[in-house]
Amino acid sequence: MPGLTSAAGVVGFLSEPEPELQVFALKVLNEEIDALWTEVAGSVGDIEALYEDASFPERELAALVAAKVYYNLQEYNESMIFALAAGKLFNIDHEGEFEDTIISKCVDTYIALSGSEPVNNTNQPPPQLTTAFSSTANGASSISAGLASPTTPFSQSTLPSKSLLSRQDSTTTFDPSLQAGSNANLPGALPASVASQASVQKQLYAIIDELFERCFQGGSYRQVIGIAVEARRLDVLRRAILRASEDEKKQRKAENAGLVRGQELMEYVLEICMNVVQERGFRNELLRLVLDLLNDIPSPDFFSIAKCIVYLNQHSMASDMLVQLVKKDEPKTTAIAYQIAFDLYDNSTQEFLKKVREELPKVPEPPAAEPLDTQDRMQEEASEPKESDQLLKELNDSAGASASPSGNEQDKKQEEIPAEAQKAFDSIRTILSGTKSIELDLEFLFRSNRADMAVLNKIRDCVEARNSIYHTAVTLATAFMHAGTTNDTFFRQNLEWLGKAVNWSKFTATAALGVIHRGNLGQGQKLLEPYLPKDQIAGANPSSAYSQGGSLYALGLIYANHETFALDLIRDHFKKATEEVVQHGGALGLGVAGMATGDESIYEDLKGVLYTDSALNGEAVGIAMGLIMLGTGDIKALEDMIQYAHDTQHEKIVRGLALGMALIMYGRQEGADELVNGLLDDPDPILRYGGIQTLALAYCGTGSNKAVRKLLHVAVSDVSDDVRRIAVMSLGFILFRKPSSVPRMVELLSESYNPHVRYGAAMALGISCAGTGLDEAIDLLEPMIKDPTDFVRQGALISLSMIMIQQNEAMNPKVGTIRKTLLKAISDRHEDAMTKFGSAIALGIIDAGGRNCTISLQTQTGNLNMSGIVGMAVFTQYWYWFPLTHFLSLSFAPTAIVGLDQDLEVPSFKFYSATRPSLFDYPPEQETKHEDAPEKVKTAVLSTTAQAKRRAQKKEKQQRRESMDIDQTPTTPKTAAVDDKMETDEPAPKLEDGQETEKVDGEKKEGETQPEGAKKRMEKEKVGYHLENMSRVLPAQRKFISFPDGRYQPVKKPTGGVILLTDTTPKEPKSLMEMKAKKTVKPAAAPTTLQDQVNEAIGQQEAAGGDTGGAAEAAGVLTAVDEDVEGGEEAEMPQEFEYFSDPDDEAGTGDE
Repeated sequence: MPGLTSAAGVVGFLSEPEPELQVFALKVLNEEIDALWTEVAGSVGDIEALYEDASFPERELAALVAAKVYYNLQEYNESMIFALAAGKLFNIDHEGEFEDTIISKCVDTYIALSGSEPVNNTNQPPPQLTTAFSSTANGASSISAGLASPTTPFSQSTLPSKSLLSRQDSTTTFDPSLQAGSNANLPGALPASVASQASVQKQLYAIIDELFERCFQGGSYRQVIGIAVEARRLDVLRRAILRASEDEKKQRKAENAGLVRGQELMEYVLEICMNVVQERGFRNELLRLVLDLLNDIPSPDFFSIAKCIVYLNQHSMASDMLVQLVKKDEPKTTAIAYQIAFDLYDNSTQEFLKKVREELPKVPEPPAAEPLDTQDRMQEEASEPKESDQLLKELNDSAGASASPSGNEQDKKQEEIPAEAQKAFDSIRTILSGTKSIELDLEFLFRSNRADMAVLNKIRDCVEARNSIYHTAVTLATAFMHAGTTNDTFFRQNLEWLGKAVNWSKFTATAALGVIHRGNLGQGQKLLEPYLPKDQIAGANPSSAYSQGGSLYALGLIYANHETFALDLIRDHFKKATEEVVQHGGALGLGVAGMATGDESIYEDLKGVLYTDSALNGEAVGIAMGLIMLGTGDIKALEDMIQYAHDTQHEKIVRGLALGMALIMYGRQEGADELVNGLLDDPDPILRYGGIQTLALAYCGTGSNKAVRKLLHVAVSDVSDDVRRIAVMSLGFILFRKPSSVPRMVELLSESYNPHVRYGAAMALGISCAGTGLDEAIDLLEPMIKDPTDFVRQGALISLSMIMIQQNEAMNPKVGTIRKTLLKAISDRHEDAMTKFGSAIALGIIDAGGRNCTISLQTQTGNLNMSGIVGMAVFTQYWYWFPLTHFLSLSFAPTAIVGLDQDLEVPSFKFYSATRPSLFDYPPEQETKHEDAPEKVKTAVLSTTAQAKRRAQKKEKQQRRESMDIDQTPTTPKTAAVDDKMETDEPAPKLEDGQETEKVDGEKKEGETQPEGAKKRMEKEKVGYHLENMSRVLPAQRKFISFPDGRYQPVKKPTGGVILLTDTTPKEPKSLMEMKAKKTVKPAAAPTTLQDQVNEAIGQQEAAGGDTGGAAEAAGVLTAVDEDVEGGEEAEMPQEFEYFSDPDDEAGTGDE
């Protein structure tokens, strides 16, 4: 039939009593509905009546026509319902806009229906805080007000977000929380027919299953996984992964190839878990599913299993996996076990690692080694079940062996552990303790140190050391620039400058030794021995309390996040200390060294000092309590801290407790919501400040939309400038995994009228974009360098250094200009002190760790870097307390690839980088200008004088020519003409040697010609070069790294850090790299008077020829008692003041 121009006649057939005419009309309309739907829309009720008539033979056809009419009317909900009722007539294989739209609508409805079903959540609800907060503290006066607010409140009673991704979509996206009935008329609610009619739901699931089958047949497994994750259907997710593995088995049945597709899909699910899923409970369910599937694979990906285990905090599974790998007694599996142990150390807490170490099998000690009087006790203990006994029992059960719970059989099984296996277990314990990783990082930083001393000397010369803020700035720059390198020669070479440190400057300078020697586990205590508190001896001069407190802080930094004897040593000094400064340093040292241990006894010691209500040490104690309980979510600790924060009158204590509570809620996500709500509703701005910090640390790295919305709301609405500043700054913590999104988000905030908001925007860019060299962030920060407010300029300079760390001219052409800007700010005598302070810190950050460290808030494997995030969070509090600046060193991550063989030794071999050498090379060092600047000023003359000289020379030359004089023309005038800097009439002569031109105009040479020369060198360079083991490899360079050496091959894809290698020819002799970092350290002599200490330190330097360490020589200066301390040494009486004046000046004054 030709195309109809009008549907009037056909529509009339719908009212006929004969079913044949009605069927005929429906068939015609079905084919021509796109052109005639406007005329048919008025009769859609008749079509629906035909569908509802049970006796009508073509009900499905009527439903299909009704679906198409509603589709053209853009009533997609009704269209989908009738399309589902059409049954087989709705063909999803037919390609068309109608089919695509209905399928999309079906998927959205499927997700909404699945989300509305009750989920068997195995996670227990977070325990309720018993605090002084009101029960209605939910961020809104009512639920309706909360829903209408642009920022969703964080209470447990709020409605969940519209989808797993928390996206704000149009009405086409259903809200799984809005059910049919009273909410049916709300936007996003499920249609009542879908929610109530089982037949419609059955047809919907049939369509979705058919759609999934089509995806399986086409190999589009990721689409099914995406829908399953969005709908929270773990059964569909399991089915998709298993189906992918089965299909691959069928395809490779004739081949002996390994299965790849299933593992790739599980890696894809892991990526979704870490980067997309924002709800912690559902993320854990996904990880458990992936873990079960990985364990079912014959040759599973152990590294993915380890990643799941860390996130789920399953220490027993970690120890079981390590035991299974070692028991296989194969070189490769042992290397994999070592690699997993290194990854566990990088990604786990001290508490987790301690439990894994305890669960590894141990060889029982021989009875003969025990005293005779303890034999009975040993026999009693042997009859009791132990953790290792239970572990071995489970391992034997899994292997099919029968196990008896008796202690004697367990002892026999322990004795049966082969010597090689026991050696491997001991090596794993060493790795899990962190000793091996720390030693390797220290060795790399020591041997690759490229710190530029000229920059430090310039900073020292440009600021006045008598000013404490400037002295502290130089100290911090030195600490950051030499972090982890053990190179403290700057202190040794500047003892007189160091002696000007007093009070808290001395505290910070002593603590800087901990940053410089961080990881020096073997010599750390010996280095700080002269500084540590000592028992008072009658008649002996006491050392400075500030150096004693700084030494405890430094000891904690050296052994940061590494639970060793140092923790007990610091704790002992802390408990004995009576002076507040020593307690302050001891508390900070305890917190850093005992980070995330959850040690209740240390917490109680700290709480006892807190209750003395001392403002000086209360802030440090509050932070330390949070560091000890980091990420535990301990309710009792939170209640104690909240109660005391309301009771005390000291702002410093409240500020320390606020940050401590935020640290306790690190990574807790939804579990911190109640605390966040309570703190944000508190009238005290310091506690609201802590609420924002809690929100930032609880959701750090998640990219949570609701957290971002809350921060943006507070950033523009709170009445406190401090709260608004931290709210904007916290965006960096939430979004550091998506750095490119931050500049766009803070672009308007960076132009705010409020300088605190501008500062927060600058720091948010630095935190989130650290080490990326992101151009968009730099474009926003460059105008802020010239901001009228000094602390905004300070924040802009610090953030620029964070972003530009380890960048060179080839990677980012602006790095040279930014380095000049930093040096210019520190040398400008008209610049404010705060800006100079920020510039000095920035110069230390941009060359951190001898130019071998970057700032990283996530580990090499992509997990959250706990110590890095905590270090950055506490570092931002330098705004209130300068000594906390040292915490930034916890965020410094060495950028190296260190290859280890199966014996955990460092072999000498080379790997390949498929790039030009200059692309990731070190930036050039600062050029030191010689003392020739005054000479240039002396040779400058007026242009009129130069012209007169030139005319005289021409006249003399003309006279000689006339007289036919053949004497040589003197060269002196030429030299003067060349050196004449004010001459502009004639062009400067072109010199063949570029060195003289560089001397004349060094700035122009450095700023303009150097990049062009660098580009020419890059064009001439060959692509690809070899690197020695333990070489610097930047994060952006890792994708170009390969291991062409036939002997050593990595057990996993290189991700930076420690890489275990398999030796393909183990019988051949191997060459090892020499470890250079291990050296002896000489302690300093006991202090006497200040002058004697300085003289003795200088004498030691001359006698030893500079062999002693800077820490030992600086001890004589830093341990001196400050003259203004009560009970300290009295200062000498000043001599009579004499004023010498110039006689000419006096005469001039008299004339006036």
